[in-house]
Amino acid sequence: MTTLDRKFPMPRSLRPTLAQSASRGMRVAALLLCLAGTATGAERADDDAARVHRVLAATPLVDGHNDLPWQLREMLHNDLSTFDFAADTSTLSPAPGSAPLMTDIPRLRAGQVGGQFWSVWIPGTLQGPEAVRTAIAQIDVVQSLVARYPKQLEMAGTAADIRRIHRQGKVASLIGIEGGHQIDDSLDVLRQFHALGARYLTLTHTKNTAWADSATDAPAHGGLTAFGKEVVREMNRLGMLVDLSHVSNDTMRAALAVSEAPVIWSHSSARALNDHPRNVPDEVLALVAKNGGVVMVNFFPGFVSDARRHWGADRNAEQARGTAAPEGLYLGQPGQAAAAMAAWDAAHPRPEVTLGQVADHIEHIRKVAGIDHVGLGSDFDGIPTTPTGLEGVDKFPALLVELARRGWSDAELAKVAGGNVLRAMGEAEQVSARLRAARPPSSATLQALDGPATPATPDASH
Repeated sequence: MTTLDRKFPMPRSLRPTLAQSASRGMRVAALLLCLAGTATGAERADDDAARVHRVLAATPLVDGHNDLPWQLREMLHNDLSTFDFAADTSTLSPAPGSAPLMTDIPRLRAGQVGGQFWSVWIPGTLQGPEAVRTAIAQIDVVQSLVARYPKQLEMAGTAADIRRIHRQGKVASLIGIEGGHQIDDSLDVLRQFHALGARYLTLTHTKNTAWADSATDAPAHGGLTAFGKEVVREMNRLGMLVDLSHVSNDTMRAALAVSEAPVIWSHSSARALNDHPRNVPDEVLALVAKNGGVVMVNFFPGFVSDARRHWGADRNAEQARGTAAPEGLYLGQPGQAAAAMAAWDAAHPRPEVTLGQVADHIEHIRKVAGIDHVGLGSDFDGIPTTPTGLEGVDKFPALLVELARRGWSDAELAKVAGGNVLRAMGEAEQVSARLRAARPPSSATLQALDGPATPATPDASH
C-alpha cells in the first residue's frame, strides 16, 4: 500500500482485485508498446526519407518520359512569352476538363529530378515532311524552354553531361522522339534529329510505321522490316538509344537481336501484373539483362492496375453504347447521354491506383530482369490521371521511400533512380565510338531494302 493509500484508504468494495490489476497492467504495457511501435515507425519513415534525399543528392534521378512539350503547344501554341515555368503550374490545364500540368521548376526541385527526357511527340496523322517540320518545332520548344531558365535547366547530350549538370544543381534536359513516323522513313532525318539533341527514338507510337509494328495495331511486318533493322543499326552508330515502348513483342525481340547497344523502354511497365500490350512480358524481360537494357516504369493507372484497365474498357463500352452511331441509345441527346454516364459512374466507382502498385511493377521487373535493368519513366503530362501519391514530378522521392521501406539498399535505390539508365547511355556511347570508327553513315532507304512502302495507319491518339 502506498503512502497515498494509507492517508486516503479506498473502500474495500472499490479496490481492484489482483486479477483486475494484472489485466490493467497488461493493457497499459500493450499501450506503451503500441506507442513505442508508432514512434519507431515514424522514425523509420523519417530515416527512409533522409536516405532517399542522400541518394538523390549523389545520383541524378532520371525520368525517361515527360510530355510537357506537347501541352505547351496545346496551351500556348509554343509561345513561351507568357509562361512562367518557375512558378506553380498545377492550376493550369491545356484544355477545359483536362488534367492540370504535372511539371514545373519548383516541383522538379522538390522531386530532386536530376535528368529529364522531354518527349517530342506529334500525332500520327502527321506524315511525311509535315511530320518532320512539326517534330522540329517541338524540339525547338524544348530548347527554348531550357534557354529561358539557364540557372535551373541545361541541355545534355551524354551521361557525363547529366552527372555534371546534376552536380551544378540543375536539371539536365534531354530530348526523346516519341514515334518513328517523325523521321519520314529517312536515315538522313534520323541523323539530323540526333544532331539537334535527340537521344532516343521510340520506334513506333500507337500505330505501325512502314518498317515497325506497334503494340496497339494489327501486325503488318512481323516486327521489324529490313529497313527497320537498319534504323536500329544507325541509331547504334549514332549513340541514340533505341526505345521500345509502344512497339509489339515481335518488334521488341527483333530490336534486341539487332542492337549492339543497350535498349530502353522509356515508359512501360510489367505485363505480368497488367496484361496491357504496352507493357513488357516476362519472356522479353529475360532478354533485357543480356542486352544491358533498362525498362523505365510508367505511372499511367491503366498500365499499372489490371482492375483499372478493365474498368476503363467497360466505361468506354458503356459510352459507345450510348453515343456510337448508328445505334447509340442516346444519339442526338447529349443531356440524356451525360446523365446515363453519370449513373454508370456512380454504380461503378473507379478503382484507385496507388504508388505502392507502381512499386510492385518495379519490384517485378527487378525480380525477372535484375536490379540493373529497371528505371523510372513517369509519362507525366501525357496521362490524364496518376496513381494516388504520384500526382506530379515532386512525388518521385515518395516512390523511392516506398522501395526503401520494402528493404531496398541505398545502392539499389540509386540504380533505379537513374544509375541504370546512365550506365546504359554510357555503354551506348562506347558502342557508338566503335561503330563510327568502323563504318560511315548508312545510305540505305526504305525502298531499296523493303520495296514499295506499306502505308502506315494514321494515328491521332496520345
